[in-house]
Amino acid sequence: MAAHPRCRACLRGARAQLGRKRGALRGAIPATDAQRRGRGVTGVAGLRIGIVGPLPPPAGGMAMQTRQLAELLGAAQARVELVPTNPSYRPAWVARLRGVRALFRLLPYLAALWRAAGRVDVLHVMANSGWSWHLFAAPAIWVARVRRTPVVVNYRGGEAGPFLAKSAAVVRASLRHVARLVVPSGFLQDVFARHGIRSEIVPNIVDLQRFRPGARVGEAQIIVARNLEPIYDNATAIRAFAQVHARHAGARLVLAGTGPEEGELRALAASMGLQAVVEFAGRLDRDTMAARLRASRIALNPSRVDNMPNSVLEAMASGVAVVSTRVGGVPYIVEHGRTALLVPPADPDAMAQALLALLEDEGLHERLRTQALTEVQAYTWEAVGPQWAAVYREVAHMAPQAAG
Repeated sequence: MAAHPRCRACLRGARAQLGRKRGALRGAIPATDAQRRGRGVTGVAGLRIGIVGPLPPPAGGMAMQTRQLAELLGAAQARVELVPTNPSYRPAWVARLRGVRALFRLLPYLAALWRAAGRVDVLHVMANSGWSWHLFAAPAIWVARVRRTPVVVNYRGGEAGPFLAKSAAVVRASLRHVARLVVPSGFLQDVFARHGIRSEIVPNIVDLQRFRPGARVGEAQIIVARNLEPIYDNATAIRAFAQVHARHAGARLVLAGTGPEEGELRALAASMGLQAVVEFAGRLDRDTMAARLRASRIALNPSRVDNMPNSVLEAMASGVAVVSTRVGGVPYIVEHGRTALLVPPADPDAMAQALLALLEDEGLHERLRTQALTEVQAYTWEAVGPQWAAVYREVAHMAPQAAG
């Protein structure tokens, strides 16, 4: 399946342009890779930008994008204030009280949101589907409206289709007071368009200084960089790998993530006699993840639901061939047979055949990884940063207004 035409046009345009959890991040940050990368983007110096969203841990895709964007904007001399939606519970024992803990997180969040909205020129809200929208994104929009601060909603929920099918009227009521609705892919843009809501695309950011190709590795290592949760379907990855291992005894599977399915997945691997060749690597920091990607031959994304998985983009940047399920926004960022191999979800046989093709056809493997390395240049900060700068400049000091 070819990548979506509008998304490809967006990428071509992009290529042409070539805290901490508890507090605020303002002004310049220490001399880091982010600071050196951020200096190349102009137009945001002195601008006061509030960013509302989750922060690691855990190191999920939205949390990593939130932190990375805050650091890069700070390095570009914007005055960034973070409002985390997932601060640590205080006192810590509250985390064990399921019926009460949401209140202990929500009230401090609303207080921090109120303060930040009164101090910034624009509020950037990282938004997701379901309860995350109702508890965090919608309140941010309404608080900013009261404070007369323009809002940019950056919607990233892979389950936007089912969510909007049930809640479009409620979501639209909040979006009427948003200056811009921004999504990372043509997939989400199409989902919102089906409900009569306009949006614009600004893609995810990939750190190409951290995620870069390494020396070619002969070992047949396959890595899955998703959490051990039902929507990521690591069980199908293990079943597919069993077929691969039957033909390639030296093959290894690395599951780099944590989650509630770990016990079941370990039992599944053991029941198939794979316990010695399936590694449960746990949660990895960014540098370790980058190193593990460089040591792998194939990155496998077995998810059932997805939007614009950074794990796929980071694998592409690392020079690793990609096999992914054809779900959500994945076909908008990779093209089957050119930059990745796409397979149906929950189909271990098709997944195994794609993995075997990349293990046994060196020409195919090299062609996919090389073309993917070129494609991923559209996701650098040098390409994406000016797009965000243009959005912020346009909405700063505006009264809240409709996105769609």
